[in-house]
Amino acid sequence: MADITLSRLAKVYPGGVQALDDLELTVRDGEFFALLGPSGCGKSTLLRTIAGLEAATAGTIRIGDRDVTDLQPGKRDIAMVFQDYALFPHMTVNENIAYPLKVKKQGKAERTEKARRTAEELGLGQLAERRPGQLSGGQQQRAALARAMACHPEVFLLDEPLSNLDARMRLEARTFLKKLQRELGVTTVFVTHDQAEALAMADRIAVMEGGRLRQTGTPTEVFRRPASTFVASFIGSTPMNLLDAEIQGEALTTCGSTLPLPAGTADVVRDGEKVVYGIRPEYLCWSDTAVEGALEGTVSVVENLGSAQLVSLECGDTTVRVVVSEDHEPVVGGIGRAVPRQDRALLYRDGDLVRAADTPSEETVPA
Repeated sequence: MADITLSRLAKVYPGGVQALDDLELTVRDGEFFALLGPSGCGKSTLLRTIAGLEAATAGTIRIGDRDVTDLQPGKRDIAMVFQDYALFPHMTVNENIAYPLKVKKQGKAERTEKARRTAEELGLGQLAERRPGQLSGGQQQRAALARAMACHPEVFLLDEPLSNLDARMRLEARTFLKKLQRELGVTTVFVTHDQAEALAMADRIAVMEGGRLRQTGTPTEVFRRPASTFVASFIGSTPMNLLDAEIQGEALTTCGSTLPLPAGTADVVRDGEKVVYGIRPEYLCWSDTAVEGALEGTVSVVENLGSAQLVSLECGDTTVRVVVSEDHEPVVGGIGRAVPRQDRALLYRDGDLVRAADTPSEETVPA
């Protein structure tokens, strides 16, 4: 196995379009690493550049102790699974799995045995003689993974391999893929625009915007302490509430309410300073009665999430979203109150996280 090291990596297309901008990144040996960001942020270009399908304009790519920047894809010892799986429709499952081994000029008996064994490991043994058109979406996905696995590469590159599956199958495939990666221990880079997938599967996440890395860290770090308002608004099934606020002594005012400052920030803000107050819907506690230090507003929308409800509170001109447990029954048109968890609230200045002096820094990348 091997780590991946990118140093000052850039990709510029004809016409001056900057797809990757001076990236510095290390993916650790055996790590499941997710590249996450909106469409057009450069994540698939980065994956294709690591694979050698796109030529880097500047910078270097190292896999283990090898500089592979100028190597052809077939010499990089990587395997890639695409969004559409790219299975050969005229070949059986076994033939698809064996094809990369044939390209590497392995003997027929050896590649046939490797294909058979790999198919068995991924539960495709009984489907070995079927063609891709005779398989379900999940079976095609496993066939594509089996083809990649059979080569025993140093690195797996996965370009949104779950996006063609329905919601239930995607959940099953997510669990299967993470378990498989753990068993193989192969360094894996996974591209997705779905932050739920990234949070559930990755050891670490890099959030991208405009060809740059905005933050890298564990799922917990990126979810709980987004380094910027961009990351805060992108990560999470429901984006973080980002509310304009003003510091007043050891408190702040926002949406017509006075709230305590987030834990540890009193020494790093100034009285009268304009900031953005960030709090996730999950970290707001619902109250049916008046309580000090709460955001108060009119309930405008109640969305059923199954075991909880997502409630939209209209606090003046601002909408605040709150995840409310099934123990409460907010009524549209009624008055609701949301009390922030002080230890989970954040402040942003000029779009960047305001850090308490005693807060250890996560792996952040300046814009």
